[in-house]
Amino acid sequence: MDRKKVLVTGMGGQIGGIIRRELGTRYELSGIDRVAVDSVPTTVADIANLSEIMPAFEGIDSVVHLGADPSPQASWESVLSNNLIGTRNVYEAARLSGVKRIVFASSNHAVGNYPLMQDPYRAIYDGRISEVRRPFPPLTPDMLRPDSYYGVSKAFGESLGSYFHDEYGISVICLRIGWVMTPDDPTFSPAALSLWLSHRDAAQLIRKSIDAPVSVGFAVVNGESDNALSIWDIETTRQVLGYEPQDGAGEDWTEVPGKTGPMGT
Repeated sequence: MDRKKVLVTGMGGQIGGIIRRELGTRYELSGIDRVAVDSVPTTVADIANLSEIMPAFEGIDSVVHLGADPSPQASWESVLSNNLIGTRNVYEAARLSGVKRIVFASSNHAVGNYPLMQDPYRAIYDGRISEVRRPFPPLTPDMLRPDSYYGVSKAFGESLGSYFHDEYGISVICLRIGWVMTPDDPTFSPAALSLWLSHRDAAQLIRKSIDAPVSVGFAVVNGESDNALSIWDIETTRQVLGYEPQDGAGEDWTEVPGKTGPMGT
């Protein structure tokens, strides 16, 4: 059987590296990035320029769109070019090229002001675990409360995916990714324990999204490991994609000086 041809934008980034390592033999991978990526055919281009990226989409079955300014502290100018215009261009290039599925890397930051501003979610982020009465309602994919221009850009990408599915019939799966970190160890803060998406769970989540049945036309799902302090609904992810996380963080952490928080500060 021929391998699916999968184009990954932002191939040179952290999750692109996980895809190359974990899924490189499963799919015929190619990439788009600002610089060439070793061992993978790469179109060196700026996603804010539609004509530059169009050639990369020829003959592609699925696109995994990771390319963006990934910082919650990103300026409006950077978000506008890299995350809004760039995401629209990726969707449009996929449409023009007949791509059947887009897997969009959304983010927990699309709902990030819940844990930053509202208990019990904030209590977990702050490490006030004894104050949390369990069970509590998890944050579900239908909720929206961006914490930054970056979070707004991810909400935009989800909305654009809904439109491109309804208008053009492209299957779009939006993954509200938690926190993929290197080293792959979340034990430096309670927020990291809640948000952790391990490397192998990230690879599974993306694989399940690429290979999901055609019946999954449009979906927004959370992407975290099976964490004890999770505030995120992953039951929907299980139901829609068949996702079964292999890893899960516990409730013990040791603060590490210099480690950034969920807002990159």
